[in-house]
Amino acid sequence: MELTAEERRQVEQQVELLLSGQGSEVTMCDIGLDQSKPAALRKNITYIVCAVIFNDKEDVLMVQEAKPDCYKQWYLPAGRMEVGESLEEALKREVKEEAGLDCEPITLLLIQEQGPQWIRFIFLARITGGSLKSPSAADQESLQAAWWDRQSSLPLRGRDILRLIDCGLKYHREAWHPVTLPLDLSCRHVVQRLVLVFIGAEDQIWILLIRAPAPHIPTVAALKTHAVTWAANMVVQEALPSSYYDYDVNTLGIFSLQHNGRQHGKTDGICFNTLVALVPDPVQRDEDGLKVECPAPRRPPPVENSRYVWLDVQKAALREKLLETSRNTSLLPIHSLY
Repeated sequence: MELTAEERRQVEQQVELLLSGQGSEVTMCDIGLDQSKPAALRKNITYIVCAVIFNDKEDVLMVQEAKPDCYKQWYLPAGRMEVGESLEEALKREVKEEAGLDCEPITLLLIQEQGPQWIRFIFLARITGGSLKSPSAADQESLQAAWWDRQSSLPLRGRDILRLIDCGLKYHREAWHPVTLPLDLSCRHVVQRLVLVFIGAEDQIWILLIRAPAPHIPTVAALKTHAVTWAANMVVQEALPSSYYDYDVNTLGIFSLQHNGRQHGKTDGICFNTLVALVPDPVQRDEDGLKVECPAPRRPPPVENSRYVWLDVQKAALREKLLETSRNTSLLPIHSLY
């Protein structure tokens, strides 16, 4: 059954809202809620904030650890979010406690996750005040802070931060995705709201929707046993079971994310508003296991579950924006550490 003109308009309006970096309240969850528990900080989820901050010379702010297991080693200012905090509040507190400086976030740079139970939010930030923590101010948070030129020898707690520093330096020199900061919208679970697109051979583009109670973009709860972005695979498995293994399900990035956190156990969740592409698997094989050449399909695979429907995007400006964003992947990245 085709969508009415009003249903089409409402869906396109929602997609345009997400493309502009905005969000909306999570009023329903379409898949996975029965396998997900409400997020509760320090009970079943841990959020880490991490700051990448440069001075005028492009030296990066580092702190010397006071923890016994990494004593005197150096790391970016980072730590766990506390109950009742927002992501930005946690970032400012950690930088103040560990480095003695006041800061303001510029944008999220990258999100890393090990499923919904552990998510790290890496921010690019700027200094707004305070004084660099000296050895005389050493405490249980850190021994001192310093600016590192990224060349001199420094005993690092972990080399994982080198990638984060490079990512921050790249954005510091030239912004490659829109400024993305958390939206103050509450969510009870960790969920992925996905604009799942299929691009045909002639640049037509379709969006996969759930029909009821009105056609809408799917929202899916993250499973503890999988990456957060596995939510998109769950949708494809349910909507297109026969085609699932012939396509790659690629979460291209995050338009925006929503978090509130002020009511413990009720608003500790995160909603990731994402762009997902359903892409034909480039390696196709015949019944003898031999590779075969397959032309790019002109249309998406047929929906097999009546709960779903493809919307062919007819609005030219929206189609062009989705095509451009899909191909350039100029969105906040989310990486699984599984």
